[in-house]
Amino acid sequence: MGERFFLYDDTVETKTRFISFMGDTQRFDLAIIKSDRYYGKSLVLDIQSNRFAIIGTDDLDEPGYIEHAYNLSEEEAEELKFFLYEVV
Repeated sequence: MGERFFLYDDTVETKTRFISFMGDTQRFDLAIIKSDRYYGKSLVLDIQSNRFAIIGTDDLDEPGYIEHAYNLSEEEAEELKFFLYEVV
């Protein structure tokens, strides 16, 4: 077995917020991770669907981004975006 080549191997301090809320269409269980990485964006994990995305306000403004990242309908994505605008 050859020597492993790491592109990076960093340990960073993070701030993680776990939040669950009920929208009009579904329940959201999220972990929102903030660190110095990802240019100020947050790593948002949807715990129920096992999906995640690196999200900043520019991504929330991108048509179809949240729908695709979390496999949501347009209505479900609007609920999630409304919340994420407050926290990212």
